[in-house]
Amino acid sequence: MLTDFPRLLDLDRRAVTLSVDLIAPVTAADLTRPTPCTGWDLADLIAHMTAQHRGFAAAAAGRGADPQPWQPVPVADPITAYRQAAADVQAAFATAEDTAFTIPEFGPRTFPARMALSFHLVDYVVHAWDVAAARGVPFEPAPELIPAALPIALAVPDDDRRLSPQAPFRPAVSVTATATPLEKLLATLGRDPAWPGPAK
Repeated sequence: MLTDFPRLLDLDRRAVTLSVDLIAPVTAADLTRPTPCTGWDLADLIAHMTAQHRGFAAAAAGRGADPQPWQPVPVADPITAYRQAAADVQAAFATAEDTAFTIPEFGPRTFPARMALSFHLVDYVVHAWDVAAARGVPFEPAPELIPAALPIALAVPDDDRRLSPQAPFRPAVSVTATATPLEKLLATLGRDPAWPGPAK
């Protein structure tokens, strides 16, 4: 796992910027599109991504145990709200190298800033793909993002905890031996890299 905090900050910034760029063109009509996240349309996904940014920003300030920032809330303009939350979390991370992060979905334990930032990095690489897949547009991450995120994802335990409705990732799915690093990353975290499959 990456341990260089400035490097992690840069990679996370690239992942978050990618997600902002993919969400920026979303229209009101797009918000009802299905996503690779079971049961969520694009509005639900963006609300979740916004809440996670707010929660991680609170955790960077030592307030991660407060459940309120982690909860999605209705907003009049979800695209602007997402952009603001993305900017806020980046600012919060920049001064949080020595902070112990509390992340409620992982229980009461705390995590070193580097580990928490690596979680956020993986989450937003994959969620950026979710948005691209939902919109039906190409997913074109910076070349270094997938190689950085894959070993972090492979270190996430794939056990019964992933069956919980509150689990951040679903059980891993199988891929072929010729799968690309992106396909391996998605499958490791429970995504079908071929979503939504061939047109019917």
